[in-house]
Parts: sequence; C-alpha cells; structure tokens
Amino acid sequence: MVLRVVRDQSDPCVSVTRDRAMPEAMKITLTIAAVVASVCATFAASVPVRLLVVTGGHDYPTSFYTLFEQDGLTWDHATSNEEAFTKDLRGRYDALVLHDGSATISPDAQTHFRDFVESGGGLVVIHHAIISYQGSDWFRDLVGGRYLLSPQNGHPPSTYLHDVDMNIRLVTAHPITHGVTLTRIHDETYKGMWIAPTNTVLLATDNETSDGPLAWVSAYKSARVVYIQLGHGSEAHRDPAYRTLVRNAALWVARRLD
Repeated sequence: MVLRVVRDQSDPCVSVTRDRAMPEAMKITLTIAAVVASVCATFAASVPVRLLVVTGGHDYPTSFYTLFEQDGLTWDHATSNEEAFTKDLRGRYDALVLHDGSATISPDAQTHFRDFVESGGGLVVIHHAIISYQGSDWFRDLVGGRYLLSPQNGHPPSTYLHDVDMNIRLVTAHPITHGVTLTRIHDETYKGMWIAPTNTVLLATDNETSDGPLAWVSAYKSARVVYIQLGHGSEAHRDPAYRTLVRNAALWVARRLD
C-alpha cells in the first residue's frame, strides 16, 4: 500500500490520499483518518471565531461590545456598513454580526456583503438590525423577517416598547440554546413584524406587546443565519444567559458548534 501525505504548513490538518486500497491495510487507513479528524477538530477548537461587528445608524449602549469579549471569539468593529463592506470579506472573517440600522448600501458594498453570505459565511443579526434595507427583499429573506418602518403590502408599521419584563420559553432545542437558561429578561419588544413561516424559532414570549418569536434560525440556504430580537439595553448585554445565547449563535453560524 502506498500513502501520499500532504501537509499544509499553515494548518496541522493532514490530507491523506490512498493510491491503492488493499484490504489488509484498511485498518491502518481508518486509524490515520481518525487521527487526522482529531487533529483537525482540536485545531479548529483552538482558533477563535473571527467576527466583524457592524454598527451605525442607531444608538446603543457600549455594554454591547462586551458580548464579544468571551472565550472563543475575536472581533473587529466597523462603524458603518460602507466601512464594513469596502472589500472582499471572504477568508477574512468567519461570521458577521449586524447591529446597525442602515437604510441604504452602495452597489460595491452590497456585492461584498452578498458574496460573503453566498460563500457560506455566517451571519448573526441582533435586535434593531432587522430594520435595515427596507427596500431589499433579499435582506428580508436572508434574515427571515423585517421590522416595518412604514406600511407595506397592506401591513401597518411595526411597533416597539421599551422596558418590558417578559417571560421567555424554549421553543426548539438547538445547539444555540444549549446551556441557555433564559426564562425572564428586561428588554424591548417588537410587534407587527413580517416573520417568515419557514424560520426555526428557538425562543419565544407570550408578552402581548411582542410578536412572540425572540430568536430564530433563518431558512436561508447558502449560509447559517440567526436573528436575536433581544439585546436593546445593558440589562440584556450583562445577563449571563443572554451572553451565552449570543456566543452560541456566533459559534454555530461559524460552524464551530453542532
């Protein structure tokens, strides 16, 4: 049996090609494959998820930044969508986190944004970022929802309410909700949004000022996309369970959590 082993010096993972498969060597081949898989998994787990956090167009407390000062995450900050998408992001980041309120985007920036997502880059959309790009059906379908700033297709504008104490229940068990003990929170509610029926709802509330779904996985096929409606104020940002929710979402969309 002849094995050809190719090692990329920048990656400890090893690619093994079997030139001739001889029955008596099958056990050796499987053993090598298991070792390679173990090395690759260890390497991936040891490298932090690279996030680009995009803000701009909406106020927020600086406690928001602390969400990304957690184990397994490293992040850069872009203060506008144009700053974020000035260049090709593929290979630079594992996932994007949107916390902006952007009304428009230039054609070049939109191309870089879309190329990142279509290539399988992860996306976490937090709280008010669902108001962005009211005229873009692609963004609406990407996120799996839209907060309506004005009447659209016979639907009245969405509404919000600050300083709401709400109960939260688990709807769907998922790697994102693993270890998340979020049953009550003081935050902002949204109501009257367009929400795609194809979403996988993770968390919900029965508060009458809310649509119900508070976190979901979009059905968008090209990438892993998560929307978290919670996260208006420092009460949420400092809540350990909410912090776990955001961290898990970032790891999952970056394909580090399954």
